[in-house]
Amino acid sequence: LTNTNITDAQEMETIWTILPAVILILIALPSLRILYMADEVNNPSFTIKSIGHQWYWTYEYTDYGGLIFNSYMLPPLFLNPGDLRLLEVDNRVVLPIEAPVRMMITSQDVLHSWTIPTLGLKTDAVPGRLNQTMFTATRPGVYYGQCSEICGANHSFMPIVAELIP
Repeated sequence: LTNTNITDAQEMETIWTILPAVILILIALPSLRILYMADEVNNPSFTIKSIGHQWYWTYEYTDYGGLIFNSYMLPPLFLNPGDLRLLEVDNRVVLPIEAPVRMMITSQDVLHSWTIPTLGLKTDAVPGRLNQTMFTATRPGVYYGQCSEICGANHSFMPIVAELIP
């Protein structure tokens, strides 16, 4: 009742197991190279260091003589009509459009996350580690984000505002 030609196909099983694995490797190697090259930062126009604190961000424009400022959330009493509550800050990060910008992101106390969803940016700020990301904005405007980690009692009150100008 058993056909030996059906149960004895070990060569065929070996081929249809190894062939897809080889195809996946041939697809993965160029993709990994492209991913690595896309993460490289070549000649940025601006380098900005962002340091996360509880409950504010510190920005350093390292290319311009160490311009350093803190960015706190505006309390409701200081908001102007049209400002977004819990998203507006006292000092915005001002950047030019169509210029490559390198953001170096770290933290001083706990885990934070420098996130601006409309720009497609999300980089973790880890104490003792300097992470970097690169972006080139193409449209002027004001872009809002927040720390997206649970970094303390008031973690939702760490807004990020980037103003991109021509």
